[in-house]
Amino acid sequence: MSVYEILNNFAYYYTIAVVMKQFFSSVLEIIEVTAVAFAAVFLIRSYIVQPFLVSGSSMVPTFSDGDYLLIDELTYRFRAPERGEVVVFRYPKNESVYFIKRVIGLPGEKVQINKSQITVFNEENRNGIVLDEKYLSENSAIPGDGEFKVPEDSYFVLGDNRAYSYDSRNWGVLPKSDIVGLVQFRLWPPGDLKVFAAPSYK
Repeated sequence: MSVYEILNNFAYYYTIAVVMKQFFSSVLEIIEVTAVAFAAVFLIRSYIVQPFLVSGSSMVPTFSDGDYLLIDELTYRFRAPERGEVVVFRYPKNESVYFIKRVIGLPGEKVQINKSQITVFNEENRNGIVLDEKYLSENSAIPGDGEFKVPEDSYFVLGDNRAYSYDSRNWGVLPKSDIVGLVQFRLWPPGDLKVFAAPSYK
């Protein structure tokens, strides 16, 4: 084999090697980007935010069946839930089921329901404070009266559609450990996009 043929073969195989190296580099780059993207999605879904589809009418008129929400899982790692916030949680009697309700009573408080009026008693309001719930439908009735004591690390939660909500009046208080996160944003339906914040009761 002549020197020319040797050099020609060397150039040919060198070119193939360069092309293969570029190809595998591109494949590795795609794999790396894909892995990072999946890891980011996993971390976001696991620790920061996740979607939630409303099923049923217990939160009407605030949320309707089929509403698609974003749940903030990060906020409650830094502070406790506040009155009026809407939360998604695991149903205490069956943790494979998820509910959505509004926080009404905080740890250590007493919640009194009397003729569709809610009064909350705590250290700052020993005579009670009546909640002005503007988010409810007009003439929204609360079936039944009663008093409920909220233990530490627990919350009293109600659906906004009081006549058709299965909530703390039925199954008791919600342990803090069962809360998944805070409802922050409605994504669907498109014409009803909205950011949510806790109402003021004063």
